[in-house]
Amino acid sequence: MKQIITRLSAVLMAALFALSFVTAASAASKPPPEMEAWLKAAKLGPYDKDENWDEITAKAKAEGEVVVYTSSGRIAKLVKPFAKIHPEIKVTVHDLGSVKSVEKTIREQNANIFNADIVTTGNSGQVIYEMLNKNRLVNYVPHHYKDRIPKENRDPLLIRVNEAMVFLYNREAYPDAPPIKNVWELTEPKFKGRVGMKNPLSSGSTLMGVMTLMQRPDEMAAAYQRHAGKPIKLSKGVADAGQEFWARLLANDLVIFKSGSKLARASGKKGQKNPLIAFANMTYIARNDSKGYANKILAKVDPVGKLVYPTFSAIARQAPHPNAAKLFTAYLLGSLELNKDSKLAKPYDKGASMTLLQGLAPYFDPGTVSPRSDVPLPAGGEIWDEMTGWTVDAGYMWKQGPKVRDFWTVHSSK
Repeated sequence: MKQIITRLSAVLMAALFALSFVTAASAASKPPPEMEAWLKAAKLGPYDKDENWDEITAKAKAEGEVVVYTSSGRIAKLVKPFAKIHPEIKVTVHDLGSVKSVEKTIREQNANIFNADIVTTGNSGQVIYEMLNKNRLVNYVPHHYKDRIPKENRDPLLIRVNEAMVFLYNREAYPDAPPIKNVWELTEPKFKGRVGMKNPLSSGSTLMGVMTLMQRPDEMAAAYQRHAGKPIKLSKGVADAGQEFWARLLANDLVIFKSGSKLARASGKKGQKNPLIAFANMTYIARNDSKGYANKILAKVDPVGKLVYPTFSAIARQAPHPNAAKLFTAYLLGSLELNKDSKLAKPYDKGASMTLLQGLAPYFDPGTVSPRSDVPLPAGGEIWDEMTGWTVDAGYMWKQGPKVRDFWTVHSSK
């Protein structure tokens, strides 16, 4: 029964998440003539009908390259495996981070420079409102994958993977029980200078996590009441309990990192007496295997365990290699032979597992979920369904983003 309720909750959240995106996408403007001509030639957008995969593959090989702007360095791990299948096509990866992936694409297109073929990044508000709605991106889903990807994961924009922000703690330092039961504990003196995270002004995924906690002030206030046994009292100039949490955390000497890798090390390195608790991408749990860390996900914490955000993949406006972009998009989604009954074993990026997972292989960890409905979870991945989750709201991010950035700038400078 618990699993059924969890699944129903996840479906409801996904439906609300999709509704906010569909509403946003309906505001998209008409493409300019030069883009319309490109769409017709590339058979994208309204011309994406009766897809002929053999024709796409032949044209992709003739194009000979696909240029990817990405927020994830793990895309670079796919260059050699993709070349083994399609040696005629060179994959050029620009690992820019979420904020710069958006900024670089917009800046170049404003200058009539169309260099990127694929843009894959998070930062929901900007991606939907500033890029998709302003004809900087074109949604593309290979036809033979559509029945394997729920509508909310492919419309109005293809979700390459769903990920989450979580709190990580050092299981070696806390072997018997997690360090906290309620997120408000992190704002207390005993955790002064002992919570770390990346700067949300430069990290799109972190900003999505920050804003997802902010967008539910009533639930944050209720969590405080359960923790403190009394109603929350807001600080001067703070609008609600969502903002109050971050104001108090910043005042408690929150440690800001430039690198997510260093953040994961700060919380997970073994042999520490007082390691940091990290507000970090859930995917960093995979560093336990690759780096020997002792991080553990704070799965059961009041009011929420995971803050879910999508990483999108789209074809950039007037991409010079549109067919190669289509081919690489399909590769990112994994093999058609992959299904719920597939037997996958570590290391996932080698041998038979890599053959099946293809572009999903570098992301096959407990912190990442495929958009497809027919992909099995990795070892340890069942924790995803067990955790309470809130999903980022693109509309909230877009409308409230400037205010939140101002709020963060003011309170982080105190």
